[in-house]
Amino acid sequence: MKYHIEGMDCASCVGKIEKALVRMPGVSDIQLNFTTEQLELTLSPEAATQGSDIEKTIKSLGFGITADNNQQTASTVDNDNQAMTQPQRWWQTRKGQQVIGLGTLMSVTYALALFFPDYGMWLFTAAVLIGVLPFGRKAFVMAASGSPFSIEMLMTVAAIGAIIIGEAEEAAAVVFLFSIGELLESVAANNARAGIRALSSLIPKAAILLDAQGRQLNVSADSLQVNDIVLVRPGDKVPADGVIMQGTSSLDESPITGESVPVAKTKDEDVFAGSINVDGVLQVRVAKTATDNTIARIVKMVEQAQASKAPTARFIEEFSRYYTPAVMALAALIIIIPPLAMGGEWATWVYRGLALLLIACPCALVLSTPAAIASGLAVGTRRGLLIKGGSALETIGKVDTIVFDKTGTLTEGKPRVTDVVSFKQGDMVAQAQNEVLALFASVESGSSHPLADAIVRHAESANIVVPIASNAYATAGKAVHATVSGRSLAIGSPIYATNEALLLPKQQAHIELLQNEGKTVSVLFDEQNCEVLGLVALRDELRGDAQEGVAQLKAMGVRSVMLTGDNRRTAKALASDLNIEWKAELLPEDKLRLLNDMKHNSKIAMVGDGINDAPALATADVSIAMGGGTDVAIETADIALLKSRITDVVHLVALSRATMTNIHQNVLLALGLKGVFLITTIFGITGLWIAVLADTGATVLVTLNALRLLRFKKILSDK
Repeated sequence: MKYHIEGMDCASCVGKIEKALVRMPGVSDIQLNFTTEQLELTLSPEAATQGSDIEKTIKSLGFGITADNNQQTASTVDNDNQAMTQPQRWWQTRKGQQVIGLGTLMSVTYALALFFPDYGMWLFTAAVLIGVLPFGRKAFVMAASGSPFSIEMLMTVAAIGAIIIGEAEEAAAVVFLFSIGELLESVAANNARAGIRALSSLIPKAAILLDAQGRQLNVSADSLQVNDIVLVRPGDKVPADGVIMQGTSSLDESPITGESVPVAKTKDEDVFAGSINVDGVLQVRVAKTATDNTIARIVKMVEQAQASKAPTARFIEEFSRYYTPAVMALAALIIIIPPLAMGGEWATWVYRGLALLLIACPCALVLSTPAAIASGLAVGTRRGLLIKGGSALETIGKVDTIVFDKTGTLTEGKPRVTDVVSFKQGDMVAQAQNEVLALFASVESGSSHPLADAIVRHAESANIVVPIASNAYATAGKAVHATVSGRSLAIGSPIYATNEALLLPKQQAHIELLQNEGKTVSVLFDEQNCEVLGLVALRDELRGDAQEGVAQLKAMGVRSVMLTGDNRRTAKALASDLNIEWKAELLPEDKLRLLNDMKHNSKIAMVGDGINDAPALATADVSIAMGGGTDVAIETADIALLKSRITDVVHLVALSRATMTNIHQNVLLALGLKGVFLITTIFGITGLWIAVLADTGATVLVTLNALRLLRFKKILSDK
């Protein structure tokens, strides 16, 4: 049986549903995917449990459920995508409306209490009972289904306890703040799922199928079968993983490998679904169906990686498993044992028990973590660090290894001209270089290739006069040709130039020297006399702050590793500049495998910017996307660096560590005060009003301590 579940806002929701289902007779093989909101289970035909019972149970826990009558298979990835409902705006959700309703109720209550102060206690009591009712009902349903000490139970007990000892106004504020926290968690969960939807949208939808007679048929990419022949025109997305049967072209594989420079491919070479054909016409034999193509596998890897993350246990909920029942039991013992066993007065010990309940009221504890997290998130936002929740902020400070993608992350993602070499004899060096650059720009002026664009822009920035070219054309994936000032010129790769021109040993050595520096080399030659005129070298340069950022991380005890789909020579050269570990020529699944290997011994953060980075981002303990990267990477990641600075990764680690220190201080402060007054209350030294002061004072101190984090921006600037 398959269902779509709505309202799962954190991994702990999965545990609550699973606990309830395990207790139902005949239910087995429960598989619940938090990311896709899909539930699969097996229900024995002989069991007393019916499908309606399953739906009723899940609804009683506060989740929405819809039966999926169309049994999903591996036919299309889109089925999974369509199963996920379109995200609602926060104010359209049940939790959003609950926050709006509670906010309105509390505002009206405060206003009425000002005009009718004699009835303030009753007004706030009524408001709290109305506000806590949904949480209380859910708490008792969860208790009946195997989760007795949920955070909802904690909040319900806290609110009712506050009313009993006359702190209804405080109870109202806590209930409202808790509902806001639940809403923010829901919004974060929807943002995580948006990454899956964005990935799925990249799967090619259409294809041009060539039938046995060579006719072109427009078909859905989903309908393609292995060994079908498809036509891929310039500008088209490759509709399926396959092998080139005819044609030569440059392919932009950045969605798959992250490599910014298009790759020249010809007959018998593999192509990936989702890559973009730049300049040639290709006939491709389909090697994999839609569900097994590269983009589809990336979607699946993201889903699985997100689903397999260890559940992020919220601090208060975990602590309440022991704290709440222990304090409730202690309060009950304080009320009952002295009168029964020692002849104490019931009134005295009931009074002390109620005071103990107030001291046990977890208001300060409930606020200790979110107050610090909220301050940390605010500081991060002001610095352009988009942190998607407290879990990510907490985790980044604990990592001991940060993995960086290369292209667009450590580098700018845009190739730039680094060297212009002229082989013309007798001229001044600068003049000869300018002449060669002018010829390069002239021949490349009609091309849309990223390398051509970089050469033309470099000539323009140097104020070079570029002669007009004629008869321009391209040999797909190999070279561009044009007539300039009556000369037939061509620009191609060193391999192409070796076959078509007279490349001297000295010139070949110069090319190899540039390539060993991690640069892409283009060769200009005269096609009539086969003379090589010059070279242009280009490289995707490191970001200006990359070396500083990596060095600062090392000083903080954090190891840095570079993973890239680029070639080994380029990777080695850049890694040498950064003094960083590296691995090259990696596909998405290679990065994912390496990250999983590292996770055995380390806590990992991943920094990337491309679609190909999405699976690795999802499987890392915490994921970081550069703000200038793809929407998919930003949506998939836990954190986005809006200013795309490597040094901001350093700031993230420092901010996280400061936030966690603040949280530890808050917890010790709250528990320490409560511990002191718990003892004084039991011995009758302090009474209800001191208990109220202890609880309120702890809450105030915790909040003020958390606000100190707002100064962290100044601290970072000073450092």
